[in-house]
Amino acid sequence: KVIWTVVVTILGYASSLPVGEDALCTAEQLAKYRIIFTGKWSQTAFPKQYPLYRPPAQWSSLLGVTHSSDYSMWKKNEYASNGVRDFAEKGEAWALMKEIEEAGEKIQSVHGIFSAPAISSGTGQTSTELEAHPRHPLVSFVVRIVPSPDWFVGIDSLNLCEGDHWMDEVSVDLFPYDAGTDSGFTFSSPNFATIPQDTVTEITCSSPSHPANSFYYPKLKILPPIAQVTMVKLKKSQPGLSAPFINLPAKSNEIIDTVS
Repeated sequence: KVIWTVVVTILGYASSLPVGEDALCTAEQLAKYRIIFTGKWSQTAFPKQYPLYRPPAQWSSLLGVTHSSDYSMWKKNEYASNGVRDFAEKGEAWALMKEIEEAGEKIQSVHGIFSAPAISSGTGQTSTELEAHPRHPLVSFVVRIVPSPDWFVGIDSLNLCEGDHWMDEVSVDLFPYDAGTDSGFTFSSPNFATIPQDTVTEITCSSPSHPANSFYYPKLKILPPIAQVTMVKLKKSQPGLSAPFINLPAKSNEIIDTVS
């Protein structure tokens, strides 16, 4: 009787343990998605210190990965890796690619890498395809804000799987992040390394709380989204074909503020 009580107790405890966020995916074998990144960084939306030349406002290429919960490209309030630092500061992808490949080789936590071309202005679209696997249903990516000290937008571990099926479409508004590796306040700040390195933090209309900051809009409650990403599941007849360019309707994100 005592042994049975212990067994029941152990089983009850085990059933209450947290399950990995990708462990419950029982969807079909693979899913392909078209990922569309839309830049919404306009002078109307973000008038303060808007970069008009040398270089003008633009976006780097998009670099992303499909993976399991054993891998993390970047996380808010944690330290950026050397690869993320190089990408956020200079748009150099070599170190980050190497980190992704090493993670895939050591613990098989990565299913695939994907990238999309840069956007030569603050507004516009770029897209590519990605493939998710039931054991690797999470999507992460980064896009550098150009010019900037070490600012970027991206997604950390978005799960495309819901139980036994893949999501048909998901859209996420994106806001700027500081990689915590450069202490510049403005888009055109010179290189000034943060020593010791800080964690990745979200940039808001009031943080960093300094008038010189390019995103400092004290009259606002929140910043409007600076970009948006949409992922659309491709039908089975579509894989291997180039999906048409999807022009998503843009929602207004203009700042109503008076900025000198």
